[in-house]
Order: sequence, then C-alpha cells, then structure tokens
Amino acid sequence: MNQPVILVIEDEAALRRFLVPTLAGQRYQVLSAATAAEGQAMARSHNPDLILLDLGLPDRDGMTLLAELRSWFRKPVVILSARTQEQDKVRALDLGADDYLAKPFGAAELLARLRVALRHTLQLDAAEPVVCFGSLRVDLDRREVSLKGRPVRLTVLEYRLLTALLRRQGKVATHGQLLAEVWGPAGQGNTHYLRIYMATLRRKLEADPARPRWFITEPNVGYRLNLDAPGD
Repeated sequence: MNQPVILVIEDEAALRRFLVPTLAGQRYQVLSAATAAEGQAMARSHNPDLILLDLGLPDRDGMTLLAELRSWFRKPVVILSARTQEQDKVRALDLGADDYLAKPFGAAELLARLRVALRHTLQLDAAEPVVCFGSLRVDLDRREVSLKGRPVRLTVLEYRLLTALLRRQGKVATHGQLLAEVWGPAGQGNTHYLRIYMATLRRKLEADPARPRWFITEPNVGYRLNLDAPGD
C-alpha cells in the first residue's frame, strides 16, 4: 500500500492493456481512465502520485485537461502523445507537464522516465538550503557556489539561471520559462541570452563544457539539470 499510485488517462484500449500490467509489474498501484472527464474525476478522488496523460482524448483535448489539472494538482504529469511536433512538446511543458514521451515508446524508457519524475517531486525550499550534486555545492541561503570545495564566482544572471534549473529538480525548463524567470519581460524571445549564459555556466562548472553532464540541452525546447550524473 506504500507504493506510488499512477493514474493512466488514455483512450486507446490496446495501450492501456500494455501500460497497466507493465506498471503493476513494477509494484505501482495503477488506475486507468479512457476519457478526460473520467480521468479528472479519478484524479480528484484518488490524488495519485503521478498521472500519465494522453493528449488525444475523445471528449476533450489533453492540453486543456493538463491546464485544468495544473490549477490544483501539483504532482508529476507525464504526457503520452503521438504528436511529434516540437511546438506540442513545448506547449505541454509550458502548461506544467513534467515530461513528454512520444509514441511509440518501449517499457524501459517509460519506466525510466517515471522513476525520474517521481524522484524529483520534492521542491527546493527553506528547509533544504544547501543542494549538492556531483562535486558541486550550492548554498541557497548564502548564495554561494563551490566546485570540489573551491568557491566559484557567478554573475547575478548566471546564479539566477542555475537556481531556476535547480528549482525544477531535473524537469525540463523551456526557453520561455527560463527567459521569464531570469530576465523578466525584457528576455521575451531572446533565446540567444540562454545560449550565452548556459555556455558560461558550463565553462565554470562542467569538467568538460563540450560534453556537459549536468547542464543538458533539450533541442528546440530548453534545458534541464541532470542531478543523476555521476560526480568527478
């Protein structure tokens, strides 16, 4: 009874027949719904630990349902979709999805994405003022960053970008989200700001900036912080 509860909102019966036993075989508790209305009702009544949401639902567009869920549901939502356009992925992430899995996908990839989403549900707050990953240490109270025990000087904007990624705990942050959070209205549409400042962060914090382990680019979408990368 202590295992995570996963709600699958998917209208394709064959895919539900694959997902439910696959997840149950990993000792997840699994609920399933075939429509947006049924899925929303089950989300409210069962408060699952994670929702797998298809975008092509018969009674309502999945994007609309995602926006409605995000008005009250704070746990991970992973999108399942046959839509492969980058703008669909960006829109879903901007609406609050934690990850986006394009159909068709394999069981191993699905389970890996779910483990990451469930592992990174805790947000940074005042109770955890120091974050460490690999050989990097960030003291949020003191606004200090160190690498292998040595202090690293970051500019104000570099530090804002670092903490914006940290707050997402491994989730992808879109270009628009990062520009709004770090630069405000002045950053709208200026994705070259991100390329410049991400390059400086990598030079200062990555062992090999050309092959980053922590600061990962999601092409045409944004960036994420790989907190699971091994240390030096």
